Amino acid sequence: MNELQALAAFGSLSQETRLRIVRLLVKAGPDGMAAGAVGEAMGASSSKTSFHLSHLERAGLIRSRREARSIIYSAAYPALSGLIEFLMKDCCQGRCDPAGNACAETCEA
Repeated sequence: MNELQALAAFGSLSQETRLRIVRLLVKAGPDGMAAGAVGEAMGASSSKTSFHLSHLERAGLIRSRREARSIIYSAAYPALSGLIEFLMKDCCQGRCDPAGNACAETCEA
């Protein structure tokens, strides 16, 4: 992930409803959720939900696919992992492996 992609992702996640949607879709797993179910879970109208889902999809944090008459949204796990990696790539001047959870021990030593 490059800096421009990270900025778009962070900008998208800086809004409460969108952050909640991403967390919901991460919990839903690879099968995802129908747009209506996302809206219901968020307590938002379909137009407001659609706006937020579109914003997250443009930022590359979620994906959509059509199944019959429904649009199913799911978390874009590679993009979310890339965002975490972007944040942590310079952790402790490269002395740790954030994916292996070794950062805290290395940086505190």
